[in-house]
Amino acid sequence: MGKLVVTGFVSLDGVHQAPGGPREDDRDGFAQGGWSVPYGDEGFGRFMAEVFDRAGAFLLGRRTYDIFAAFWPNVTDPADPIASRLNGLPKYVASTSLTDPAWQGTTVISGDLAKEVAAIKERTDGELQVHGSGALAHSLLALDLVDTVHLLTFPVVLGAGRRLFAEGTVPTAFTHTGGRVTETGVSIQSYDVAGRPRYGSYMD
Repeated sequence: MGKLVVTGFVSLDGVHQAPGGPREDDRDGFAQGGWSVPYGDEGFGRFMAEVFDRAGAFLLGRRTYDIFAAFWPNVTDPADPIASRLNGLPKYVASTSLTDPAWQGTTVISGDLAKEVAAIKERTDGELQVHGSGALAHSLLALDLVDTVHLLTFPVVLGAGRRLFAEGTVPTAFTHTGGRVTETGVSIQSYDVAGRPRYGSYMD
C-alpha cells in the first residue's frame, strides 16, 4: 500500500498560487505568477529529484493536471528525474469535466473521491503524490487520506493570492519528520499527519 504525499510551494504569507510561471493561474487578477523561480537553486532541485524518485503514481487536480500535461510530455530526456516519472508512471486526475485525457497513462476519477483514492493508495507501490492541486489537497486532508506533507516555504511575501491552507481547511496536527534550508533560503520541511490538534493554555 502506498502513502499519499502532498508537496506544496508557499510564500511566507501562505500563498501557493502560480509559483512556476505567469500563465499558470491568474484567477482573481493574480499577476505575480512565477514567484518561486528565482529561488530554484541546486538544493531545491536536489530535493525535488528525491521526491519524484519515490513516486509510484500521481494524483492531480484538474488545473494542475492541465498545466503539467501542456509541458511535461514535451520533455523527452529519459534522464530527467521529473519528466521520466511524470510521463512514465500512472496519473490520476480528479475531475468531473475531463473525459478524454491526451496525456498517456492518465485515468480520470470522477466518483466517490474517498473510495477511489483509498483504492488507488491500496494498489500503489511507493508514493501516491499530489503536486500543486490546492483544492484537491484540502479535500484529501478533510477525508483523512493524506499521510505526509512536504512544505516548501520561499522567502517572499506576496500580499495576495490563493493560499494552500485557506480558511475552512480541516484542523490537522502534524509531526515534523525532517527539514533543510537551501542556499537561497527555501525552507523545506516534511510532516506526517498526526490527527486533529490538541489544545491547552499557557495561563493555567
